[in-house]
Amino acid sequence: MSHPYDGLTPDQVVQCVETAGYRCDLRLIALNSYENRVYQVGLEDAEPVVVKFYRAERWSDAQILEEHAFTEELADHGLSVVPPTRQNDATLHHAQGFRFSVFPRRGGHAPELDNLDHLLVLGRTLGRIHRVGGAKTFQHRINMTTDTALREGAEFLLREFVPSDLRPAYESLVDHCINAVIDALGNYGAADQQRIHGDCHTGNILWREDIAHFVDLDDCLSGPVIQDLWMFLSGDRQQRELQLAELIEGYSEFNDFHPKQVAWIEPLRTRRIMLHALWLARRWDDPAFPRAFPWFQQGRFWSDHILELREQLSAMQEAPLRLL
Repeated sequence: MSHPYDGLTPDQVVQCVETAGYRCDLRLIALNSYENRVYQVGLEDAEPVVVKFYRAERWSDAQILEEHAFTEELADHGLSVVPPTRQNDATLHHAQGFRFSVFPRRGGHAPELDNLDHLLVLGRTLGRIHRVGGAKTFQHRINMTTDTALREGAEFLLREFVPSDLRPAYESLVDHCINAVIDALGNYGAADQQRIHGDCHTGNILWREDIAHFVDLDDCLSGPVIQDLWMFLSGDRQQRELQLAELIEGYSEFNDFHPKQVAWIEPLRTRRIMLHALWLARRWDDPAFPRAFPWFQQGRFWSDHILELREQLSAMQEAPLRLL
């Protein structure tokens, strides 16, 4: 079965970039990216750039341009983000059936989540990002939902991927998990939604000179601000409470934080675990995914996945973390 990215050869990457007005020197490095295809492209008499080829049919042009506008707005407010470059006053380019954007190359490493100073800076930066994000609303980007995607996704996984001997356990468990997520987020409504990054894992943060540079707003959406904070929490309960305290201390210097959102941490973690499995399944026809995630169709993965969801179901029944 052919896939749209099959036609994205190195020659075509160069040709596409040159149609946008750049002069390539033919140096090309494929970067680790699966949802989109991302390359470092060398330019004549200039620093290399990073070029992102968007996955067909995931986002509309209007949604991509709104992502770009949000990133530019954050940069205009002095935030350490990496917006796409403008060429002929455009940030989204079309060539040979592909849509792509060009970004300046930035260096850095992942923040150290066991370093409380790093967490304080992350909190401050997200407080500033969310202060800007709360000033306007998205018109085209999606809103975070809690039930439909989870239920439809569970049915798809059961039908296509979960091994037959594990289906009864998985079906019963995910039903309990989904109900627990919906119940826990019962007081989450439109008033809690605002523009957020949406995918704040450490791979999307470049730490350099004590500054956290946030990259890849491809998943930006309208949702609760805690979605951009909880992924920095790990370890036992005491460790997570200390980490949360540092994040919120920095965050509160620039933006208000509503304590009720602390109770949404484990439901949102459960939601992400379930949607990550669904993401892999929905992308399985892309040859890059079986190569990168061969364990996904192995029974061991699904046994571990079920165990992880059981642990999450238990975590959702515990009292929320304390704000120290």
